[in-house]
Amino acid sequence: MTETKCSKTGIPSVDRPWMQYYPPELIENLTIPDNTIREYLEERCPGDDVVAMHYYGNDITWKQLFEQVDLTARALKAIGIGEGDPIPTFFRAVPEFIFLLLAAEKIGASILCRDNTLKENVEAVQRSGAKMFFTHDFMSQSELNAFRHGSAARIAIRLSPYRSANYSAIPEHVQDYIDSLYPDKPAYGSRTMTWDEFLDIGRKYEGEVEAEKNIDRPLFCAYTSGSTGPSKQVIHSAHTMIGNLHQMNFYGSADSVRPTWLLTQLPPSLVAVVVAMILLPLASNKLLILDPFCAPEDVDLEMMRYRPNCWPIIPMFIETVMRQGRVPEDYDMSHLLFTGPGCEAYNNNQIKRAKQFLVDHNSKAHFTIGYGCSEAGSNMTLPMSPYPQGDGNVGIPLPLSTISVFKPGTRQELSYNEMGEICITGPGNMVGYDTSKATARALQTHDDGRVWLHTGDIGYMNEDGVIYALTRGSAPRYGFPGNQLATLPMENRLADAEIEGIKDEFFVIIPDTEHNHHFLPYLYVVLKDGYTIDDIRDAVNDCLDDYMKPMDIFELPERPFFHFKTNRIGLTQELMNSDL
Repeated sequence: MTETKCSKTGIPSVDRPWMQYYPPELIENLTIPDNTIREYLEERCPGDDVVAMHYYGNDITWKQLFEQVDLTARALKAIGIGEGDPIPTFFRAVPEFIFLLLAAEKIGASILCRDNTLKENVEAVQRSGAKMFFTHDFMSQSELNAFRHGSAARIAIRLSPYRSANYSAIPEHVQDYIDSLYPDKPAYGSRTMTWDEFLDIGRKYEGEVEAEKNIDRPLFCAYTSGSTGPSKQVIHSAHTMIGNLHQMNFYGSADSVRPTWLLTQLPPSLVAVVVAMILLPLASNKLLILDPFCAPEDVDLEMMRYRPNCWPIIPMFIETVMRQGRVPEDYDMSHLLFTGPGCEAYNNNQIKRAKQFLVDHNSKAHFTIGYGCSEAGSNMTLPMSPYPQGDGNVGIPLPLSTISVFKPGTRQELSYNEMGEICITGPGNMVGYDTSKATARALQTHDDGRVWLHTGDIGYMNEDGVIYALTRGSAPRYGFPGNQLATLPMENRLADAEIEGIKDEFFVIIPDTEHNHHFLPYLYVVLKDGYTIDDIRDAVNDCLDDYMKPMDIFELPERPFFHFKTNRIGLTQELMNSDL
């Protein structure tokens, strides 16, 4: 851990040393406004006739956006949805999702999103008690029947991916991907209606539409992906969403040009997508380009087609761009002004390869690494410090938030350079989960009177307030008291050793079935051509401490992903089901 200058008290939540990196003029009048999302966007709208977003050849102005929101709100009221009602929504990141979110806010309802298995999605609708839901028109009849039999939902409002697009402007590979989504028997029948039929009902509605303003009522409820543990429903209000958004909408701005912001593939069932990748560009005068029907393997083609200034280039995407080999050696990526990985921890090897790829393609963008979670509303940190990237450095807390490290399982705050659970208190923290028991575990009132979110992530903070996020949860190994199997430091040991033959590597930590509450490490590697595991085994063990040494090493052709993250959960299940 890095030695830095001494602090005043040794208590990070009191010292807040990270504030040294924020310009006083930025933070002196920074307060979270008591706005609805609609009000927040209206105050930052650059003009009615300015294009707010682009969707497959179609420009949608701010005036058109708000008109569609108002019409959608009328339609929701006309079909019987009112204040406090959940609206299950299974849309990709299409313009209609934005209309629906802001319309729900206007009538006092909430959007409910989940993108897991069919069984889990049906369960979410069942628990909500909703009588209807929104989906794309490539839902199959059997899927529709599952919702009808497994929940109270009887009506499905279906949306075509092509509705807001200019069909002639859609490239062939995107059309092919959309076509591949349609089953032999799409949903049909009298208990379905199209989005346009839904809007027509709204045009005839003459009753009250707008609910009393309440920025603290639930507005956006989304289930976690389940890629790192059981999926949980996270509840956010307009207040908590703006609480996160307002702290970072200055980041990535430009004075001389209006930047473009490309959103590929990532679904709005993820909190970070809605807050940091949809609302953020809209609120900070960037042109939002929605590209939800780009196949994961075609993100390189869409990047070259749109040449965006900003692109949330999560690890899965940059890995895909590098693997596909379709980006020419002389392709100029200087159009990227801001980029960096989110979604999951990035080890030193991954950072090195990605940065080299960008440099090789003339990218001048500062490659940034941040940290966040759904429960905190998206980003928890910004890369504002001068400390070098790598080794788990994820930057400093957002300016109106306080992050510190606590002894796991307690409310005892630790000092600098002490490993513990990363916790945050601030305006972006969720309202809670959908169960009081789970909420009480995550949101805890400490002796300072503030409510802290306990993330379950393990790391430390140095004396300048820079956070190093290293792993998730406690993972002791039997026979090695006091040592934790922290995945990122273990991976970085291997990355920094630059072992000949290893192209990529990551650890999977599984429960030790012979010793309760203990865990075992397994290593997965992607090898360069001509190398075998026997060629690298000794070098791997030589650079690791005894408690870090893997039980076994497995070769993979490439890093696998699930729900946009390294598929550790799938590999964990395989290991636990096998005869090791």
